[in-house]
Amino acid sequence: MGKRKTQRKNMAMLDSDDDSCNSISSSSTMRSDRMSVSGTEEVELNKDSLLDEAVDALYEKRGSTREKALSSIIEAFNSDLQRQFVEKKFATLLHQCLNSIKKGSSKEISLASHVIGLLALTVGPGDNAREILEESITPISQASKSGSESSKIASVVTVKPSSAVITAVVSAWSFLLTTMDGWRLSPKLWQESIAYLSTLLDKDDRLVRIAAGEALAVIFEMGSLEKFAAEAKGSNDGSISEGNKSKEGFSHIQGLRGKILNQVRGLSVEAGGKGSAKKDLNNQRNLFKDVLEFLEDGYCPETSLKIGGDSLQTSTWSQLIQLNFLKHFLGGGFTKHMQENEFLQDVFGFTPKRRNLLGSEHISNGQKRMYKSPNSVISKARTQMLNKQRMQSKDRNFGHFSVNAGDEDS
Repeated sequence: MGKRKTQRKNMAMLDSDDDSCNSISSSSTMRSDRMSVSGTEEVELNKDSLLDEAVDALYEKRGSTREKALSSIIEAFNSDLQRQFVEKKFATLLHQCLNSIKKGSSKEISLASHVIGLLALTVGPGDNAREILEESITPISQASKSGSESSKIASVVTVKPSSAVITAVVSAWSFLLTTMDGWRLSPKLWQESIAYLSTLLDKDDRLVRIAAGEALAVIFEMGSLEKFAAEAKGSNDGSISEGNKSKEGFSHIQGLRGKILNQVRGLSVEAGGKGSAKKDLNNQRNLFKDVLEFLEDGYCPETSLKIGGDSLQTSTWSQLIQLNFLKHFLGGGFTKHMQENEFLQDVFGFTPKRRNLLGSEHISNGQKRMYKSPNSVISKARTQMLNKQRMQSKDRNFGHFSVNAGDEDS
């Protein structure tokens, strides 16, 4: 008790000291505020300048230079929400990434696609997102097809995709599936997908099995397998041959469901083998216990993730798949985006505690006035710096296209 009273007393003294300082030396406080906000502004302007330089580097002919620039852009977008930069450079960044996808190496294509994904998360829903989708589908599809064909030409023997590739593809497929209306897809496509995922549950790699289990959980949550069973059972038009076909289809689907149920039950209690990673084994057991409970009783796993002082909760498989995918995609920037990206907050129904200006919960009124005022020295300096950067960027772009035009004429 004595210690707690002392702490209260010390806090009271600090409050009192703050009040006296504010009343006695307001000019000193303003100077301190000016220095603090000015330093923050300088950091922000430096970040924008580095991003501008990275975007300009995407015009370079050397592929390694473009790859390095794309990596820098990814790092910048992961570490912070680049709203202001995107407002200035959205079209430029998008189309330079598309150029990288059309002409670059496999590494450059991967990096450029990653940047486009981050760009989509930053702009959120609207016209810009629609433009990203419309402009990106064809180049990315062609790049994927071209890469597949070139790998076949380069090797006489067909090379099977690695476990890491299978895991990544299935996870991405599951993520896309959570955003779609599954009832619009053909029963044949669904049935083939479910059968393939069932074969993945028998693979040696645990990460592959986990990815397949999550995908199947989403499919069952959407009610797709039950839909196919109902269609197969009710598709008899009266003829004997068609009736036999529908019975066979219904039996096949029911048998497939029973097979998956047995696979899930076994994976939920699998014993660890020699050299198996304990973490992966525990992750597998926990996942398939949840899948088994869902298949048998209809209960979806409920999760809660701490983000700062807030909790992000999920109650469906679709939400859980989306959350895990975005955590992996954003890496260390996930927390920052969830705290500041309103689009992601809307997706998950997440409402964090509102942060004050500059992301700090403790900022003086003087700093707020300094930052908000359009007539402040800081605001004017920021405007001048941005204008200077725009002019420099235009000059470099003009020079680049002039050289290209000259080369074409010659």
